[in-house]
Amino acid sequence: MKVWIPHPTGRTLLGELPDGVDVEVVEDPTRLPSGGAGVRFWVPPFLSGRDVPAVLDRLPDVAVVQLLTAGAEAWVGRVRDGVTLCDARGVHDSSTAEWVVTAILSQLRGFPVLARAQARGEWAYAEVAPTDELAGKRVLIVGAGSIGSAVQARLAPFEVAVTLVARTARPDQGVFGVDELPDLLPSADVVVLLVPLTPQTRGLVDEAFLAALPDGALLVNAARGPVARTSALVAELSTGRISAALDVTDPEPLPAGHPLWTMPNVLLTPHVAGSVRGLLPRAYRLVGQQLRRFAAGEPLVNEVVGGY
Repeated sequence: MKVWIPHPTGRTLLGELPDGVDVEVVEDPTRLPSGGAGVRFWVPPFLSGRDVPAVLDRLPDVAVVQLLTAGAEAWVGRVRDGVTLCDARGVHDSSTAEWVVTAILSQLRGFPVLARAQARGEWAYAEVAPTDELAGKRVLIVGAGSIGSAVQARLAPFEVAVTLVARTARPDQGVFGVDELPDLLPSADVVVLLVPLTPQTRGLVDEAFLAALPDGALLVNAARGPVARTSALVAELSTGRISAALDVTDPEPLPAGHPLWTMPNVLLTPHVAGSVRGLLPRAYRLVGQQLRRFAAGEPLVNEVVGGY
């Protein structure tokens, strides 16, 4: 069985594989003139979704596409019948959860202001003191998947009240439905976005969503940029009424001169929440497990089905 992976280090990270599994490193399949025949299991490079149809046309025998990302929005509806699409659910939980907690604390404690003052060589005590604090805050996590659970676990020692929101309510687990957001937003001090990008979540954070937040609220987007309507974000944040920490934007990368760059109440990072040194070992541990399942004819995990 021929397998394509995008990282040379992945070979050793896969672990022991069954006999007959032939692993090839293909870092950019779009540049290959030929050679896709016989590939049964493909691990695409990061951020390769835009080339899905063209690449799959050159992989006539592929049966499984195993993503290294938790999000699969670039692939849903673009993989032909008969090909199983799997995401990397679980791989990015710890790193993204750490970014969320870091972003929340950084904004509440005024670290961006202090970093700018340090760059100027200024002692900026009067600019931030006293800062806000996380203890006692009401945190609303929109997206009750594995990353949302990881964020909730990491927030537990901070003496906060956490509310989880999912696509549909799960009353037995204390999880609210997304249709209940209008009632939940007015009492949220911090709102964390961790939903996948789907037709239902695109533009979820609009003018009404933001207007419902109380004064001083913090919006944290570690999901996808288009989950928030950029024009609405700019309009609301420009008033200074709320603040934001954004790892993702729409468009992305954010172009030079965009108003979000210079807003003092916005912390921006370049989509790095999941980019840590431990990512590849975790990702290829999952790939290795999936390969062994596939070779043994066992069901795969993290299969992306239906409308995502």
